[in-house]
Amino acid sequence: MTGGPAGSRGGAPRATGRRRALGQHFLADPGVATRIVEAVGATPADLVCEIGAGPGALTRALAARAGRLLALEIDPALRDRLAAAAQHWPEAARVEIRQADACTFAYEALPALRPAPAGRVLVVGNLPYSASKAILDRLLAARAALDLAVLMLQREVAERLAATPGGREYGALSVFWQRWAEVTRLLVVPPAAFRPPPAVESAVVRATFAAAPRVTVADEAAFTRVVRAAFGQRRKTLGNALRGGGLGSPERLATALGGAGIDGRRRAETLSLEEFARLADALGRAAPG
Repeated sequence: MTGGPAGSRGGAPRATGRRRALGQHFLADPGVATRIVEAVGATPADLVCEIGAGPGALTRALAARAGRLLALEIDPALRDRLAAAAQHWPEAARVEIRQADACTFAYEALPALRPAPAGRVLVVGNLPYSASKAILDRLLAARAALDLAVLMLQREVAERLAATPGGREYGALSVFWQRWAEVTRLLVVPPAAFRPPPAVESAVVRATFAAAPRVTVADEAAFTRVVRAAFGQRRKTLGNALRGGGLGSPERLATALGGAGIDGRRRAETLSLEEFARLADALGRAAPG
């Protein structure tokens, strides 16, 4: 695994200027690597897509369990080196090392690569800090094609993904992901686990995607607007944040909040998924203004 802190265990090459520019740090702790592979839980029926394969020690461990492995690596030199090494693995026929940008990769096409029709599509990777938002957005957009994602992220981002209502970490990212997935933080990874060490801690999360959202809404775009506006000015009360986000006049917002049974003096981080869904639907029914 490569990325923000990224990589695989052992044998990590010395970081070059190019690799520093790519934000690559290689995981050097075999215990963490083992826990990640176990959290993925691949079987011979499953396809595993690894984001940021790096030198490939984690790639090899995943290949030993998966029915098929597609490893993505943006660095052409690392990709070529790993592809050459993988030719000599016993699992070589089941492994593809592809140079690709994880921010734009078509994850929607992955189900066609499964070794068995009933197999799962599992994503694993250590996301570069600079690209984590773009990759998370792509994965969430492709959620219908995915069963599970085990991701190493900057600890702050991981905690936001898994946060529950009431805390300062809970925000739009929490709402959007938890509407479609059960997100669990698995472990914190210290800088010393990487070569070179990053400046901050990392954490691993597991997201199990659902076939249907936990809450349904009448208008997906309206739901997105409400959530973004509510957290866009999170120091303000909910009513003021929504008004500041351009979602209507005080009168219209008061009607919507009343219809949803939500006190406009609350703050966004106190609302549950169900309350955000009720508010978005109520706002859609309220008269324009």
